Amino acid sequence: MPNMNIPAAERSLNPMQVASLDKRRQWGLACQVISGQFAFFAVLLLLWSGQDLQYSPGWMHPMFYYNVLAAILAVVFGLYGTYLRRGRVHEY
Repeated sequence: MPNMNIPAAERSLNPMQVASLDKRRQWGLACQVISGQFAFFAVLLLLWSGQDLQYSPGWMHPMFYYNVLAAILAVVFGLYGTYLRRGRVHEY
């Protein structure tokens, strides 16, 4: 009797396909961890980016730019990691 907890598309995979699926999910988890780290640093950078926007002259706001970059990278890594962890439905 097949394991009903496993999605239907993954019940009949050969060992090589299972290994590649596990590797993809490991990379997805790694991307999600990196996303969490970037999100943590983006929150920390909020402390300095407001001050940077207030007191830095002209267009020179490096802490604000680092904050925006960290936030964008957190979202990108999070979405890509979730995509890798969940994956697409394949017909094997």
